[in-house]
Amino acid sequence: MSTKDLRQKYVRAFVMITMKPGTSKKIVSSRKIRGIKIANSVFGRFDAVAVIEATDLEELKKIIYEMIEQHPDVIHTETLLSMQQ
Repeated sequence: MSTKDLRQKYVRAFVMITMKPGTSKKIVSSRKIRGIKIANSVFGRFDAVAVIEATDLEELKKIIYEMIEQHPDVIHTETLLSMQQ
């Protein structure tokens, strides 16, 4: 068995987040949520971006819908699934 075979496969997603004005720093604290690898405030069309890694789509769905979208300051999210294997 090679080292490549031992590596855990993850589903990776980039979640673009629109938040209530002045609250984008609050989502950065979401890095404490299991599965969120990076969360940063950004300039542009979105207020923040989060990089999520999950073991499968079901876990990814829970992180996005139950943890991020339920945040009281989140208005909208747009999720991009990575095709990297």
